[in-house]
Amino acid sequence: MAESERMGILSEVASYYSNKLDEHGQSSRGVDWNDEKGQNARFEELCRVIDGGRPYSVTDLGCGYGALHDHLVAKGHDFSYLGVDVAESMIQAARERLQARAKVRLLQANSADDVSDYSIASGIFNVKLGRTETEWRAYVEDTLDQLDRGSRLGFAFNCLTSYSDPERMRADLYYADPCQLFDRCKRRYARNVALLHDYGLYEFTILVRKLA
Repeated sequence: MAESERMGILSEVASYYSNKLDEHGQSSRGVDWNDEKGQNARFEELCRVIDGGRPYSVTDLGCGYGALHDHLVAKGHDFSYLGVDVAESMIQAARERLQARAKVRLLQANSADDVSDYSIASGIFNVKLGRTETEWRAYVEDTLDQLDRGSRLGFAFNCLTSYSDPERMRADLYYADPCQLFDRCKRRYARNVALLHDYGLYEFTILVRKLA
């Protein structure tokens, strides 16, 4: 994907989520989830990629106001956290929320500036707005390449599923083919890949573990 096209998409995404934050504040709805229960359920699936039994570093790509940090603290993990978001308002909200916490760094950008043990991307592929399926798929694949480059031990991401009920699907959302993305991850990034599609939501999570 051309850098100019990618930057155009990211500008649209930043505007969309900034508006959600202005409307709903630092809450699950402020990052376009229906409720905190669903948000935490997604974190639980994504964080299966992490070995929480030892200290680690993690990049939260599309960090929003930093809710993943709260989730990892609640699990009792010892970690350093890099939160990355394209929206200035989201990074400001994360600073307000996490400023007193140790081993936290926040970056307004479209990708991490360092390599972490793990990378997590929750919900960043859902809202394609007016983009075509072809444009958005190219954006997803380009971002997965970035997640791979920025992760030593593994990464995880989620997507709305193409197996959703047709009458519930919206034109402004992207419904990915889980089989296609599993195949891409298996062939391109690592041998150890898991597809989770059994947790009661109209979406799936893929875990890519680089070390067996």
